[in-house]
Amino acid sequence: MDRIEAMKVFVAALDEGSLAGAGRQLGRSPAAVSRAIAFLERQVGATLLHRTTRAIKLSEIGERYAAACRRILVDLQEAEAIGAGERAAPRGTLTITAPTVSGEEILRPIIDAYIEAYPAVSVNLVLFARSANLIEEGIDIALRVLELPDSSMTAIRIGGEVRPVIVAAPRYLSQHPRIDEPGDLTRHSIIACTDFGRDSWVFSPPKGGSIARSVQFKPRLIVNSVRAALGAAVGGLGVTRLLTYQVAERVQDGSLQLLLRGTEPPARPVNLLLPQGRSTVPKVRAFLDFAVPRLRADFARLTAEAVALDD
Repeated sequence: MDRIEAMKVFVAALDEGSLAGAGRQLGRSPAAVSRAIAFLERQVGATLLHRTTRAIKLSEIGERYAAACRRILVDLQEAEAIGAGERAAPRGTLTITAPTVSGEEILRPIIDAYIEAYPAVSVNLVLFARSANLIEEGIDIALRVLELPDSSMTAIRIGGEVRPVIVAAPRYLSQHPRIDEPGDLTRHSIIACTDFGRDSWVFSPPKGGSIARSVQFKPRLIVNSVRAALGAAVGGLGVTRLLTYQVAERVQDGSLQLLLRGTEPPARPVNLLLPQGRSTVPKVRAFLDFAVPRLRADFARLTAEAVALDD
């Protein structure tokens, strides 16, 4: 049995969550799927999957082997695309990851237009706050707002810069002590969004200093969603920290008020990250050519709105 084909079956079983699902996806019988995985287990000399009548679960060795299989299959796909030449038509599935809000509101409309322009390409858009391992998880492109590029990645600067700011609703502020410096936050109800710290926030050094300030707190509410933190703050529950473009509209309509101006940590760039060499794959190259100018225009607008908050 061909080992690469067996790896494809193995990865399909993981993606589908069952051997039967892998069979349906690949047009193979359940027995053929079982034989492929058994073949890999003989090659490795260890159990890769624990099977039940309803589900499959990776063994400890299987987890490491699955990550290696994904890397091998991505590299193979990339090599085949390069071999086909730069003029090869973009096709296949493009996997992109982004933070939830920027992925839904900024990136997704661009993806919609890209799909219309390239009918042979489908897109898997994965939205979550955590940082993904692009190579191990088979991700082609990542939109990163807060993180500096990994040295093993290719970074394409989108152009805008964003920074975290502190906000609260006027109603909340009218009923609680003034917030004149970061240390005052310890006396307030904190809405902690996990993207920005669950129990502490870092601020720029005080005037004349060189050491950043860190404020510890016990949050009243912890959420892993920007929208949840924004909604709770607008509702008057307390003080939260979000990015400039995420709060711009609410600040402009008066629902939220900016606090502690001038204490924000430095702004960070927005980048598209991709594994080195991936830009030669036709579907990736086509997306970059299509999306980068549009993303730069969108983030330029968002940056202008954020600057307007300072006026």
